[in-house]
Amino acid sequence: MEKTTVHSAAVEGNLEGNTADRTVYVFLPDSYDDKGSRAKGRRYPVIYFLHGYNSTADQYVERNDFDAALKASGTEAIIVVPDSMTKWGGSMYSNSPTVGNFEDFIAQDLVAWTDKHFRTIPSREARGLAGHSMGGYGTLKLGMKRADVFGALYAMNPCCQIPRPASSADPKYEGWSVDQALTADWMSRGNFAVAAAWSPNPGKPPFFADLGTSDGKVNDLVIAKWAANSPVAMASQYLPSLRRMSGIAIDTGDTDFVRADDELIHETLTRFGIAHDWEIYVGDHGNRVKERFRTYVLPFFTKHLKGSTR
Repeated sequence: MEKTTVHSAAVEGNLEGNTADRTVYVFLPDSYDDKGSRAKGRRYPVIYFLHGYNSTADQYVERNDFDAALKASGTEAIIVVPDSMTKWGGSMYSNSPTVGNFEDFIAQDLVAWTDKHFRTIPSREARGLAGHSMGGYGTLKLGMKRADVFGALYAMNPCCQIPRPASSADPKYEGWSVDQALTADWMSRGNFAVAAAWSPNPGKPPFFADLGTSDGKVNDLVIAKWAANSPVAMASQYLPSLRRMSGIAIDTGDTDFVRADDELIHETLTRFGIAHDWEIYVGDHGNRVKERFRTYVLPFFTKHLKGSTR
């Protein structure tokens, strides 16, 4: 395992002050440092893993032990876990002048850095994208928009698949100060995270975003912007990109609070004939992520990524 910092030009200059120096973990398979002549020039596929909302890469690495999973499964691939924590708890893996261009951080800056510093197979067919919760959302969104970069997708318990309803726009947030928002519960902070990522407004300090209401009334344009960022709404526009994937998988727990979101994206992909693996397993939003990463996610990428072996 290597823990390092990657500077992202895409995140520079954002209005929230989120650092452009992002923590990144890299996990290498045991064979990477073999001394044999055959192993010296060997190149590996890469699995990029995106963490969830209100969490950091540090926390996901501690909880899920990616190194042990790599060893136990015998997967011959590199795993890269970047940090996308922001002022309001998460970037939504989106491009925004307020939050920073985190879509570009993942799909451009991070991929370029990884290919430069490690012996990767530098092609989309050898790059997998996975993530949990907000990271599962980012997996499907970036998979649709950046099919030129990634070739297989595994979304674990993905959130935010369904268009955010107008009922989630609470007028109380209009009167909040930054300090109030920072000390609020994580669901309330999520409202500011979504607004900063999906309805940024550089001319509207201190949040530099348009909230779901204006003068106490639902702002229909903002709600439309939020809806436009939901994978269920996006899917029909990105069918060619989805069909380019060598594999797509989505899972969710039977008691997961995002189960309805995940069932709808599954139904949407099925309606348009997009082949994908789908499973509802016994569990909640996070209690089986560690186990399933080892027993389901890694074997999935072994099957679907160019150059991957076990």
